[in-house]
Amino acid sequence: MAHGDITHIDIPVADLAKAAAFYSELFGWQIAEPPGFEGYPMWSAPNGISGGGLAPRSEGFTQPRSYVEVDSIDDTIAKAEAAGATVAMGKQPITAKSWWAVIVDPDGNHIGLFEGTTQD
Repeated sequence: MAHGDITHIDIPVADLAKAAAFYSELFGWQIAEPPGFEGYPMWSAPNGISGGGLAPRSEGFTQPRSYVEVDSIDDTIAKAEAAGATVAMGKQPITAKSWWAVIVDPDGNHIGLFEGTTQD
């Protein structure tokens, strides 16, 4: 993936098991909780490229959220804020080699940012 690519989509759900069964049956998604990500079932579309996760619905997370890969979360946040965005969640680690954050664009849309690699 490269800077600007949509790399992941999270879907907020009330019941992880029920949602996993629904999306698996409806779209043929392979859904599993990878080691280290218990409680966060991740889905992979039949094309083997598209994917994301099923995450517990919470205040401020009520609609699906796309994540855009960026070269630098810090630089992207600075640029977004200069253009009128706000930060819903600052940079947080996912693994030793990857991070995420969430910005809110001037129209109120929550956009996830992803930096790093999922490869060892």
